[in-house]
Parts: sequence; C-alpha cells; structure tokens
Amino acid sequence: MFEFFIARRYLRAKRKQVMISVITLISVIGVATGVMALVIALAITTGMSQTLQRNLLALTAHVSIQEKQPGDGISGWEQIVAKASKLPHVVSASPELYEPAYVTGPSGRSSGVTIKGIPVDRGATLPDALVHLKSGSIEGLRDRSDTDMPSIVLGSKLADAIGAVVNKQITLINPFGHMTPLGAFRPSYVRFLVAGTFETGFYEADYSWAFLSLRTTQKVFDLDQEDVVNSIGLRLDDVYKAPLVEREAAKIIPSNLAAVTWEEQNAPILEALEIEKLVAVITVGLIVLVAVLNILVALVMMVMEKHRDIAVLMSMGARASQIRNIFIIEGALIGTVGTSIGLAVGYTLCYFADHYHWIRLNEQVYSVAYVPFNAQWTDGLWIAAAAMTVSLIATLYPARSATRIAPVESLRYE
Repeated sequence: MFEFFIARRYLRAKRKQVMISVITLISVIGVATGVMALVIALAITTGMSQTLQRNLLALTAHVSIQEKQPGDGISGWEQIVAKASKLPHVVSASPELYEPAYVTGPSGRSSGVTIKGIPVDRGATLPDALVHLKSGSIEGLRDRSDTDMPSIVLGSKLADAIGAVVNKQITLINPFGHMTPLGAFRPSYVRFLVAGTFETGFYEADYSWAFLSLRTTQKVFDLDQEDVVNSIGLRLDDVYKAPLVEREAAKIIPSNLAAVTWEEQNAPILEALEIEKLVAVITVGLIVLVAVLNILVALVMMVMEKHRDIAVLMSMGARASQIRNIFIIEGALIGTVGTSIGLAVGYTLCYFADHYHWIRLNEQVYSVAYVPFNAQWTDGLWIAAAAMTVSLIATLYPARSATRIAPVESLRYE
C-alpha cells in the first residue's frame, strides 16, 4: 500500500530527524503508559468491587424481607416463605434470626458478635460461607439428640481474637437474657461447643459474625415459644435480578414489611467503589491525552520537515486523500504500537500482582488482606478503542495541513 509504505519510511529515524524520532518515541511510551495505567486502575476497582460483593454474598441473602420498624418479629413467616419461594429467579427462601451478643473464649477474652440463626437441617440452603468451612464441620451445627451442649460456627478472625478452637467450649453472653423482679435485664450465659470456623475474606464479617441453628438461636434468646424470626432471606439464580425480585416480593408481603436488595444494604460501599472507578478513569486518562498531544506535535513537525517531499509526491500525481492518509496512518501506527505495549504490560502486571498478592492491606481498615487485580478483557477492548480514537483525532490537523501544501511554492527555489 502506497500510503503505508511512505508512512513507515517517515517514522524511521534519520540524522536530520532525530528530534521528530524522539518525540515519536515519547508518544509511543506515553500511549503505552496511559493504556497500562488504565488497565491496572480498572483491574483494581473491578477486583475490589467483585471481591467485596463475593464476600458479602457469602453471608447474606440476595434479597431480604425485613420489618420496616423493629418489633416483635415477622408474624406468619411460614406463609411468606412459601409464597416467596415461588417467585421468578428465587432459588430458596428461608427464615433468619439476627441477635447481638458477646462471646468469651478459653483465653478469657471477649468480643461482640452478631448471631445469625438459620435452618441447618439436611436439604436446607446454606450460606456460601458455611458450605466450605475453614475448619470443623457443618454437621456439628445441626441439633443432635446425643448431646446437651449446642454448637456454634465462628468467623475465623473472631475465633482467633478470643482464642477459640474447634471442639472446645466458649461462652455466649446474652445481655438481655432474663427480666428480674425489679424490671432490669439480667445477662444469661450459655456454653457452646465450637463446631467450626468460616472465612469469607471480608474482615468485618469474619471478626463479628457467628452462626447457630434457628431453633437454638430462638431458645438462647427466649424466642422459641413464639417461633420468632426477624428476616426472610431469598437467594437467587442471578444476583443482578435482585431489583426485579424485590418488586415482586413487595406484592406478596404485608405493609409492615419491606424487601431490600443486597445492593441497597451495601449501597455506601458500592457507590464509593463506583466513584473511585470514575475518578481513576478520568485521572489516568489524562496520561493518554498528554501522549496524544505528543503525537500531534510529532506529526506537525513531520509535515514541516517533509513539505518538499509532499510537494514532489503531489507533483507526481499523488492525490490529496493519499497525502492525508499518510499522516493518519502514521498516527495510527504510533497509537497501535503504544496501545499494544500498554495492554500487554498492563495485563501481565495484573496477573502477577493478583496471583502473588503483591500489595498487602490492613484488613482492619480495608476489610480485605490484599489488593485484588481483576483485569477483564472487555475493559481492554474499550481502552484500546478509546486510545486509538484519540490517536486518530490527533492526526486530523496535521493531515489536513499536509494536503494544503502548494507544490509550486514549495519547489520554487529547489
């Protein structure tokens, strides 16, 4: 191709064009750096978002039916569970009971905990965190007739904090255990056997959550006579169908209840991640714009340097469209090389950074132990498209200027 041949020749370094070659090299490096930075930035924000989402959904339901105002629990929850389980995209519907308490381990150390009571009978749908325990077995959590001591499953960080280990006893303290004749609450103390520990990777949950069977939870908190639950959890075949299921669930529940999606429950975290993603794209995108300006400068200087060559080509019959295409192809070559290098380096760094956990974090602050890098191929497509688009835009003015060169004027004194 004539235009491609000339464009490639113009990009080769010559002694009289060292400055142009240097600017061209800087342009390639700039595009590569910008593309690489965008890939890494999006990999981090996507990785954090997906990791937090996965860790949160390992414990909580995709849609929760709860009381609008805390009261005495959800009455007639059996009928609601039966109706909700028939809604589209609902895989399972199960009652849940959340209660605050304290636990004390063998070391004597105590910590606050959120107790979640769930059905654990065979065939019941368990949270993902309990399907694969870090230690112990879920069998110990199920009520057994051969023991008087109930079992509990603790978050791994919570177990470490209080010195609890599997098959050892801990004490659960209910601060609102019993009402005294004077009208005050007297704490109740219940001994539990640690059946296992779970780990989601979400520090806050691993440090402050524990699971009991629903029947045991009701008994410990003196709610077994009324069969009280304060939430109904719905698990879906597609977590992104939660808004649809929420609207359908609102039609079958009493007016004092409300359906809440997992996105609404974790809205502050998810919104913060979206804002961080937008800021990262805008900030890092400026690097690409700087590289585009370098492409513009390099091509303008190329037009000024090659005006005699352009005049000769035009006098030999080269059309204006061919002259324009020469400089558009030059910009496209610079953008293509820079984009290819940036994508290759960016995805390579993301792979090794995620595989070897290069960037460690304080779990107590960031809730995750390391920065997850999740570079998706769809991000690479639009990053490459954006980089190539702005690179081609930068060629428009120099290419248009080249077509305006008058052969007679340029060759008058040659």
